[in-house]
Amino acid sequence: MGFTKQKLRAGLPAYGGWVMIAHPTIIELYAGEHFDWICLDMEHTSIDLRSMHECILAAKGMEVDVLVRLPSHEPSIAKRVLDAGAAGIIIPCINSAEQARQAVAMTKYPPEGNRGTSLSRNTDFGRNFKDHFENHNEKVIVVIMLEHVEALNHLEEILQVPGIDATFIGPYDLSTSMGLSGQLDHPKVVAAQQRILEACQKYGVPAGYHVVQPNEKLVRQRVEEGFCFIGCGLDTEFIIHGCRKMIPSTNKITTKQNSN
Repeated sequence: MGFTKQKLRAGLPAYGGWVMIAHPTIIELYAGEHFDWICLDMEHTSIDLRSMHECILAAKGMEVDVLVRLPSHEPSIAKRVLDAGAAGIIIPCINSAEQARQAVAMTKYPPEGNRGTSLSRNTDFGRNFKDHFENHNEKVIVVIMLEHVEALNHLEEILQVPGIDATFIGPYDLSTSMGLSGQLDHPKVVAAQQRILEACQKYGVPAGYHVVQPNEKLVRQRVEEGFCFIGCGLDTEFIIHGCRKMIPSTNKITTKQNSN
């Protein structure tokens, strides 16, 4: 396990790598570069429960927290993800306090939530049941995504829900919900992000942001602004970025001409 939760509670930035390609080697590469957390994206990829499980196994023994972005608000998926050994979940598109309460409830055992118990991998198949059950609610990481304009209308109520460890802005979804798809620097999108950041600071909830394309300068900028749960790009974007750095632009023109 990593130190994501401790860093967030101390007000320190926790850096993460986003996984779109469900292969254990991706996990090993990220973990070897000392990310605090890794997120397996089950919402926008072909990652299923089996490949998710294999990726979590690849991180065993490494000081990294493997989180899973759920494909929906469905409690049964959250249960299976956590039973497989994920350190926590990222729940998409939270737009109300009730949805935030449900997100926390499906993550934690009673009395703080309604998650069911099992003798799965997370308890070492029952061999570590007592310790797991007694400490899970404290250790599990709950991140809610504020990625729709509707969330702006309920920010204060959402952020007062107990049990939220961090929020996370999905800038592309947020801009799309505002009718400004992909216009991440549009003044209205920037203002919406600032509103979320300031509300998080007011209620003491760590604010997060996803820097989707590899951009070290923007990562530093977000940290300086006050964000501390930082997504540092997608595995797919890292590959594209590296390819474009290596291949001369003239080769792209030649290749295109040859295909005609």
